Amino acid sequence: MTLTRRTLLASAMLLASTFATSTAFAAKPLVMGFSQVGAESEWRTANTVSIKDAAKKDGVTLKFADAQQKQENQVKALRSFIAQKVDVIAFSPVVESGWDTVLREAKAAKIPVILTDRAVNVADKSLYVTFIGSDFVEEGRRAGQWLLEHAKKTPDATLNIVELQGTVGSAPAIDRKAGFLEVVGKNPKMKIIRSQTGDFTRAKGKEVMEAFTEGGRQEDQRTVRPQ
Repeated sequence: MTLTRRTLLASAMLLASTFATSTAFAAKPLVMGFSQVGAESEWRTANTVSIKDAAKKDGVTLKFADAQQKQENQVKALRSFIAQKVDVIAFSPVVESGWDTVLREAKAAKIPVILTDRAVNVADKSLYVTFIGSDFVEEGRRAGQWLLEHAKKTPDATLNIVELQGTVGSAPAIDRKAGFLEVVGKNPKMKIIRSQTGDFTRAKGKEVMEAFTEGGRQEDQRTVRPQ
């Protein structure tokens, strides 16, 4: 499902009304706690602005927290939302694992949780009610397919690949890698010779790519840079 600010707020309103226990709820403004992964890119900054704008337009009281790319900050934010008894919690998880405990706390408090843009890996899928985001595995496959098309121009050549990944442990980085390998792994003439994280930031990505190319090796390079 494509992530949009309208989709997020519509889902939040529907879920909050479903979880409500009295008709008085309808007269109160929806209170949503939203924890953003951070301001890692222009896309993420625009995503934050759009959510804040949509919340204001739709009369949603938004409690916003910036995790600054740190899971511990996000866990603290979620616990703060629970303590404040918000109607709905939405967050874009920094990494995929390590959420079971705090999500159980939200469930015990009867607060529905929406995952936005990134998924989590939990044993109990009932700890969140929905995921609004992209098919990251398919995105990785498409990157691999693009490279296969590029390789057709030199069918006899061996392609050495350097790979720039997103944040280690994040759902986009894990799933895009899986989709990419699913495609290029079938071609014996394609080899990933180096792989390193750029943490989804322009500055770190530039630094890593400069390190990749500093040696002046004659390589065919394919960059996978999830956004």
